[in-house]
Amino acid sequence: MQSVNRISPCLWFDDHAEEAVTFYTGIFQNSKITKISRYGEAGKEFHGKEPGTVMAISFELNGQPFSALNGGPMFKFNEAISFQIDCATQEEVDHYWSRLSAGGDEQAQQCGWLKDKYGVSWQIVPSVLIEMLGDADTVKSQRAMTAMLQMKKFDIAALKRAYAG
Repeated sequence: MQSVNRISPCLWFDDHAEEAVTFYTGIFQNSKITKISRYGEAGKEFHGKEPGTVMAISFELNGQPFSALNGGPMFKFNEAISFQIDCATQEEVDHYWSRLSAGGDEQAQQCGWLKDKYGVSWQIVPSVLIEMLGDADTVKSQRAMTAMLQMKKFDIAALKRAYAG
């Protein structure tokens, strides 16, 4: 019998896990909350949370398993970890960009990267850009790179024009 190893990111929130998970599952198709665990009396001297409040949530975004924890204010998100969303169309880029960036940090928006209102970093990347940047024709790939570096949210048509010269 072969076991399935799954790597599931766990997002540490101070106390907004349920709000954030509801936000994320409302953006991605094929998403759902699969389990909610709540704090009880046990360990209250350590966690300080009121019994009955959300401790952890298991959820899926487009079938990818995640968990969220209301662990307190000790740790914050930073750009060293981000979630990359591969987009086939400009419509997908626009959808994820507008939804995930709403209320987020506008200063952290560059080259397809954004930080949402919970501090989580996302990369909204058109799959065609990856192909352009990996082209063996370095003149074309460098034109695409130059165009990319001037953008916040990616514009696929503008990237294609730059790539083509």
